[in-house]
Amino acid sequence: MKDLYNNITAESVLHAIVVSATATYTDIDLAGYNSCVLLIDIGVDAGSGLGSSHNLVFTLQDSEDGTTYANVETADMIDLTVSSGVVLTVDDTDKDNTLYKIGYVGGKRYLQLVCTETGSCSVPISIIALKGNPLDSPVA
Repeated sequence: MKDLYNNITAESVLHAIVVSATATYTDIDLAGYNSCVLLIDIGVDAGSGLGSSHNLVFTLQDSEDGTTYANVETADMIDLTVSSGVVLTVDDTDKDNTLYKIGYVGGKRYLQLVCTETGSCSVPISIIALKGNPLDSPVA
């Protein structure tokens, strides 16, 4: 059996909470790691219903210095086409109650995820950064 436990670090970016406004989750520091997967767990919408006037849009940005961020591009992602940094749009009830896996391979040290809420969604979300391929293992 291969050992995954000593080769990854899970960092909570956002504990489960109902999103009530646009927010930026910043300073996801990838120092010492060569890969990252963001796990975005979208709960069940308890509000007015997801659609064009009630939705969540997630934009991923990266930075070398943690100060100046730019939108990621398709080449920075695994199996995902990106437009203006948007990596996920939750705008339909078929898209809630789902765990999304977003793979980043861009090579910058810092990431930030911007969640833009349109309307009132009443959707609980949580975000975990799963950092892998450490330069030194095992990790604590």
